[in-house]
Amino acid sequence: MKKPLITLILFCIVFQSQAQIKADDIRRESEKYLKPSLDQFIEFLKIPNNGNYPDQILDNLKWSQSLLEGLGFQTQIVQSGNIPHLFAQGAQDPTKKTILVYMQIDGQPADPKAWNQPNPYIPVLKENKDGEWNEISMDHLQGDIDLDWKIFARSASDSKGPANSFFSALQIMKAQNWEPAVNLKMILDFQEELSSPELADVVAQNNELFAADGILIMDGTRHLSNLPNLTFGARGIATATIKVFGASRDLHSGQYGNFAPNPVFSMARLLAAMKDEDGKVLIPGFYDGVNLTEEDIKAMALVPETLEEIEDDLGIAEAEKVGNTYQEALQYPSLNVRGINAAWVGKEVRTLIPSVAVAELDLRLVKETPGERQLNLLKDFIEGQGYHLIEGEEPTDAERKTYKKLASFTVKEGSEPFRTDMNSDFAHWLEAGMRHVFGDNFINTRQTGGSQPMAPFINILDAPAVSVRIPNPDNSIHAPNENIRIGNYLEGIETCLSILTQRF
Repeated sequence: MKKPLITLILFCIVFQSQAQIKADDIRRESEKYLKPSLDQFIEFLKIPNNGNYPDQILDNLKWSQSLLEGLGFQTQIVQSGNIPHLFAQGAQDPTKKTILVYMQIDGQPADPKAWNQPNPYIPVLKENKDGEWNEISMDHLQGDIDLDWKIFARSASDSKGPANSFFSALQIMKAQNWEPAVNLKMILDFQEELSSPELADVVAQNNELFAADGILIMDGTRHLSNLPNLTFGARGIATATIKVFGASRDLHSGQYGNFAPNPVFSMARLLAAMKDEDGKVLIPGFYDGVNLTEEDIKAMALVPETLEEIEDDLGIAEAEKVGNTYQEALQYPSLNVRGINAAWVGKEVRTLIPSVAVAELDLRLVKETPGERQLNLLKDFIEGQGYHLIEGEEPTDAERKTYKKLASFTVKEGSEPFRTDMNSDFAHWLEAGMRHVFGDNFINTRQTGGSQPMAPFINILDAPAVSVRIPNPDNSIHAPNENIRIGNYLEGIETCLSILTQRF
């Protein structure tokens, strides 16, 4: 064979390994691998994964480590305290960009009595008949698969489903000899549902190990349209507990009505003063710094939804007026009363004037409104309403004699917010991957309303981060009967394949 011909053959082989895989090939191989992928997924789901239990963490870590090492990835356990995290990386080519993939492996606790199946960790297959989900044999997966069937199990959607979609994409690539267009690193988190308490420290102590040009988050539920979905940020969260005090003990409402102040009315006036009738927060400075550009608003207008559809779905007559659309509303910080308590109700109701009223609040945060600032604004507002805030659990006798309005205020900062520029090179790379396999049938959302605890490590690495949303919006996340639609799972594999073989 002549040397020029050998050179040409080698060039063609290299070119083929670097070229974008055809969309038809991605779809064909994903569909062909769906059955073995689902078999693997079912075995994965059978491993209990409550992050409170070290043995369950270890079982899931070993399973994941074995799979990744079998695919040729180097793995190591990294930790800053008592909680192991699994890091993996493939071959590193200096001519390629590097992507860090975040995967959540743990799940919420599961109460078997609340599930419509014997064991939340033994997956069941169900089909919908006349609006009811009925169990069918897993043997159906060996025949023609209906993409509207669902698999019900703890972590089916949050987030072993997305993780195994990614694993399956890697397995297909190895079998087909498709080379990733990027260098791959992975971090597997086994305590996400506990707010990933040690993840930020792990990343800070291993900064070079985790260094990447972008972060891909395999977590989160799709938009209500159930279209393939990229989400470019998440709101953070902070919480506050307000206690308003009345008399030093509960009092008989007949003997002391019209005489002893009822703290429930005081609490009601205080909470009502925080928002107007349109739902806008009245605390001075609460929205300061949030400015949506015309480009932002145009991008959000592309999301296929209407106020009327969402209002009908929620069963409300009219939405609050913080934004002009649902997507706009998610771009602002929020103030929510998540619980309120005083004395007893229902069959336990009593003719009492309660001695204390308690309100539990959560504040969703955006990048422009950090938690410490928002909590200080809330504290200043309460004091501005005339309340003396006590230091301990109960007012002292001296405080009770001195102050007409007494309250306590305790706070906790949770997840930080993050947001990635929708016009960044990283964003354009991901969009190209989505468009390659789905055409225009996918959506970008600027920010999810919920919170994700990986924000601290994202901010430490100072890299753009985007969430790939796979599960169906009706997946009962965190609740009994959690599920994932098989069609979504298949699209998850296709998504991962298309992105990972897309040149960056």
